[in-house]
Amino acid sequence: MTLKHVAVLMGGFSSERPVSLSSGNACADALEEVGYRVTRVDVRRDIAAVLSELNPDVAFNALHGPYGEDGTIQGILEYLQIPYTHSGVLASALAMNKEKAKKVVEAVGVPVAQARVMSRFDVGNKHPMKPPYVVKPVNEGSSFGVVMVKEDQSHPPQIIGSSEWRYGDAVMVERYIHGRELTCAVMGDVALGVCEIIPTGHAFYDYDSKYVPGGSKHECPAKVSPNIYQKIQTLALKAHQAIGCRGVSRSDFRYDDRYSENGEIIWLEVNTQPGMTPTSLVPEIAAQAGHSFGELLSWMVEDASCLR
Repeated sequence: MTLKHVAVLMGGFSSERPVSLSSGNACADALEEVGYRVTRVDVRRDIAAVLSELNPDVAFNALHGPYGEDGTIQGILEYLQIPYTHSGVLASALAMNKEKAKKVVEAVGVPVAQARVMSRFDVGNKHPMKPPYVVKPVNEGSSFGVVMVKEDQSHPPQIIGSSEWRYGDAVMVERYIHGRELTCAVMGDVALGVCEIIPTGHAFYDYDSKYVPGGSKHECPAKVSPNIYQKIQTLALKAHQAIGCRGVSRSDFRYDDRYSENGEIIWLEVNTQPGMTPTSLVPEIAAQAGHSFGELLSWMVEDASCLR
């Protein structure tokens, strides 16, 4: 049996290019190890021509950020009729827009934090909501541009309205949720394990704590009660299905257990292109569920299709 020719799409031109290259190379190495014929493709503006020439059986999407996980590359792959991994055009675009994604999951009973979307220039002089709150770009990943405003801060963060800000003019202002950072991976229609992320030396799970070795500690499986564990699995699967995700996704939550074990669980977002670097969460969660890295990637390749 001849195994498929897989084009691993990586790099691209978002702020997350370095992470994508790391994810892509890790996936390409593992796919080669299990016997696939692999071509590594650093995605440029000529990607449609490059893929037409290559004519792979499957495109493994290891891109992160705008163009890679917002429906853009998915649309190109649909047009070229090349089966691809992860979510399709609509689900990718929806998940990338934090405001719209929240509305969709809230409609199916997934709890979300109070938030409002506004122009970054209107954040300026007075607090848009009572601190503590978080300001984040509407369409970015990997915690790029996330600014936390503490309870005792007298004015909004000035960086948001400055010329140094490079994450677009629309920002989401969201109530800050105290508590623990929990995440749950979904593979197909099965919620895998729940993992707790404990940032080491970081105020929250920012870019460095995600991707720098030692930036965070992962407690897999998370040390929470069985009913909280199962509730998070249920909510992650609900969000995955409501948004229309395919393949593998990962939902992030905050769990505030300061006052009771039942506490408050809040869904933050779904990541349709979870990192696949050596420090990434999904490979770790999948391993806990008995899937080696090679098996996880093989499943994703065999699950690939168009019209996702």
